[in-house]
Amino acid sequence: MDNAKVPGRADQRLIDHAREHGFVVTGKQLSGWRRHGLLPANAHGGGLGRGRGSTSQPVAASFDLVIGLARLSGRGKRPADLALLLFGEGLPVPEPTARAAFQAAVDRVCLPGGGDPGGDAEAHLDAVDSYIDHGGQAVVMLPARARRVDEQIVAFFESAGVPWPPAELAQWDENLGAEGMTPQGASLLAADALLTGSTPLSSLGALLRGMSPGLEVNPIASLVETTVRDVPHSPVLGPDDSLGMLTGDVRSVLRELAATAATEDLGAAWRTARAVRAWALDLCARAEKELAARAPGEATMEWWISRQLPAGLSLLDELRTRNERATATALSALGLLLQREQFAEIDRVQPGCQWDLAQTPGFLPPPARDFLALPSTAPAL
Repeated sequence: MDNAKVPGRADQRLIDHAREHGFVVTGKQLSGWRRHGLLPANAHGGGLGRGRGSTSQPVAASFDLVIGLARLSGRGKRPADLALLLFGEGLPVPEPTARAAFQAAVDRVCLPGGGDPGGDAEAHLDAVDSYIDHGGQAVVMLPARARRVDEQIVAFFESAGVPWPPAELAQWDENLGAEGMTPQGASLLAADALLTGSTPLSSLGALLRGMSPGLEVNPIASLVETTVRDVPHSPVLGPDDSLGMLTGDVRSVLRELAATAATEDLGAAWRTARAVRAWALDLCARAEKELAARAPGEATMEWWISRQLPAGLSLLDELRTRNERATATALSALGLLLQREQFAEIDRVQPGCQWDLAQTPGFLPPPARDFLALPSTAPAL
């Protein structure tokens, strides 16, 4: 005897709707999706009278959600992943569920060696250091694919008798020959920035040098390293010459953003994060194609410029991840929202920043420029 519960009329409408669109959905699946907050309950439709019970019907949003859930569900897809994917597609997943999924993505950010939220930052950093010393994985500073593109660019120009990078760049690097940060140092810097919300500019410069090991001249790293000298007593720099408008664990700030940001902003940030990834992968593929044909052109130049500027951080970050993951996109989206807030706060405490420089090719990933809504540059005095 089959003890499976027979779906009610309302659920049967959803099952039939899915079938009409080529998907098989069961009453058990509908119940599971509702239990995880992915699908609204059916709306009460009133009584039938004479003790015959009451009716119910699916709410309008359920029809689109059922199709989306049937299409996106699969092995290894957790409820939070489904909530993020539904939200990212603009489907009407319940707002509390979507926000909880963004927060769950933040909760998955744990430091190696036992660095969970809370507790003493120094103890967490010691745990990360010990983890790496004992064979744990350090940060991959330069993905192999990016390294190959860099090397091919240098090899092409050298084969043509053109020194690369141009010798003229040396005059713009005041710390010529300075050592770049090691993967272990980068791991500790990332952990420290996560736990404290700040990064010393000297360390950031060393990080930029470490991410371009084949570049003997690095004017951008030099610019970062000399910022304190050029802009003394800046209100946006901390007492240790650190860049950061936050204090404490960044994860708590990201959770708050997930809970309070306008849904329209979350959606725009999600779409921007996906567009940044698409830009990075496309740029790399186009540069590889040009170099394989020994005809470096627009893509190769954009790659090289981006690698020396902040856009290169996003470029490398996307190349480190082979497959797109919903949680990674959610974290990138929250990071973009935080970055936009930080730019606005910097402009508030130190008006007149040269925001027009952020429009320079390579400074930001093109998809991020409009989203970040950079403050307008103040007129020169």
